[in-house]
Amino acid sequence: MRYVGIAAYSGPPPDHLKAAAEEFLHNLALCRSAEDTVVVTGGYWGLMKYVVDQALSIGFKVTIIPPLEMEDIRFPLKALVIRTGTSFRVRSIFLVRTAEVLVALGGAAGTMQEVVTAYTEGVPVFVLGMTGLPTDKLYSLSPYLDNRKRSEVKYFNDPKSLAQAVCKYLEETPPKGWAGL
Repeated sequence: MRYVGIAAYSGPPPDHLKAAAEEFLHNLALCRSAEDTVVVTGGYWGLMKYVVDQALSIGFKVTIIPPLEMEDIRFPLKALVIRTGTSFRVRSIFLVRTAEVLVALGGAAGTMQEVVTAYTEGVPVFVLGMTGLPTDKLYSLSPYLDNRKRSEVKYFNDPKSLAQAVCKYLEETPPKGWAGL
């Protein structure tokens, strides 16, 4: 299994972001077997809900790690929901630590926090730019958020190129915890 974390806007998603998420997932499915790939999100509302629904319809496995405050909402039966009993910010750490890569499809402070967490944890970050959301500001910090160069933060202006870059990374990098057996 390969784990692709997706950080996304928690507010009502604009149509252009829904279209970008759909295009990203369809292109991810072209190079990654949906039955061998797990899409991991931090919730099931806003753009995250759209991502989860689209990923399930394509055939990806989906894991949702909601914060305590949102653990009682209705989740899709086909998704694995992990209720950690933690706050929004702490659940973001679980999301990032579960993922082999983090894809930011546009968002605000929560998505930005997940990008920073992934960077500090050494998880590669792939960001969709030109979304019209605050995460677009992260471009000015690329390719590294600071002098430690923990992981590269890569930006893409179209979802197809973003998916292709994620696929290339996953093809060239062994799975997390891989023992080579």
